[in-house]
Amino acid sequence: MSNTEITILGCGSSLGVPRIDGYWGKANKKNPKNYRTRCSIFVKYKNINIIIDTSSDIKNQLLKNSIKRIDAVIYTHEHADQTHGINELRPIFWLNKKKIDVYSDKKTSSCLLKSFKYLFLKTNKYYEPILNNKIIKNRIIIKKNKNSIVFDPIKVSHGDINANGYLFNKIVYISDCSSISSKNLKKILNPNLLIIDCLKFKKHATHLNFEKSLFYINKIKPKKTILTNLHSDIDYSNFKKKLKLISKKIIPAFDGLKIKIQSNNEY
Repeated sequence: MSNTEITILGCGSSLGVPRIDGYWGKANKKNPKNYRTRCSIFVKYKNINIIIDTSSDIKNQLLKNSIKRIDAVIYTHEHADQTHGINELRPIFWLNKKKIDVYSDKKTSSCLLKSFKYLFLKTNKYYEPILNNKIIKNRIIIKKNKNSIVFDPIKVSHGDINANGYLFNKIVYISDCSSISSKNLKKILNPNLLIIDCLKFKKHATHLNFEKSLFYINKIKPKKTILTNLHSDIDYSNFKKKLKLISKKIIPAFDGLKIKIQSNNEY
């Protein structure tokens, strides 16, 4: 039995909280848990370190959490708030002197290669590529020495595009989602931990709102749930109080939140 440690690097919506113009919305700026950078998580299992998405804020997220080693990066989808921090991986390569494996679907891979070709391929004599491009075909198996961890992609709708959620070690991560098919819901039932999109209280075209998040939580039946991708419409303290009235098993995310989940899913 081993622990899988999850760190919420960022739990904010695409513009973060506050926005670049200083707008906090309904979030109390005196509460540091309302300061939200763009969505990304760090997964540590035994000696394997993985990040899901390189958000626009990944530099400060890694500095804040003292993360200097990354063995692999897995992407949910191609949007800028999930991918545009990829250039910040260069010092990780310099420190570890090893290319980092990057896993994404075909569409996301195409966008990354178009915008950040120099990170994957030799384009001039001055800069060496630092990443290995790996297109997701089915499950992802990441091995290091005698240890390994498996990520099963779970396709979800994110407005008019598809995105991937991931199931690994009885943990489900779905950061950007507007709906989940019945077929894919069956793949993620009864996890130890669910981290799921909950943008705001009002309905939204490309994300789950609070009501829809609760709908899927009741379907999936996790032991514990963390709500992420939180908009400035949501104040941490008020939201936490609201959730306590519904279930002690559901909490709002905040940047830097760490949680350890016991798992015996070793491959």
